[in-house]
Amino acid sequence: MRRYLPLLLILNTTQTLAVPVVPNFSSGTMSAVTRTTQNVTETIVSSDFNTGHTYSINGTNLTIDGSTLSPPPSQTNQTINGVSYTWTGADLTTKPNVTIANPGEAFQYAESYIGPGLSNMTTINRTTVLESVTETTSVFSQ
Repeated sequence: MRRYLPLLLILNTTQTLAVPVVPNFSSGTMSAVTRTTQNVTETIVSSDFNTGHTYSINGTNLTIDGSTLSPPPSQTNQTINGVSYTWTGADLTTKPNVTIANPGEAFQYAESYIGPGLSNMTTINRTTVLESVTETTSVFSQ
């Protein structure tokens, strides 16, 4: 038992010894910089359609034969980018006949037709670069 007495005295000690922690600085700063870059690519497509038609005859010293100035309607089919459209236009094979009323005299004649369908398509491709910079500074002292 004598042999174990010193061992029991060491194990029976409940006192804990601690060393105080003392920081070794008085003040300081910490800085961080974060950069983020993002590329955004866009394609913008705009389509303008004429859903009807216009037909006109203008002039002077003209004679127009026929019962009406407007040709009868006719169906026009069109496919744009895989989409099929059906428009109602004018049948220009049956338009009225125009002749000069007084031959040898001055005359003016203008005929215009704007049919239905795609009239304008605009495509805009653009890439925008977005950059974000964040700077953070922390100051601490004791």
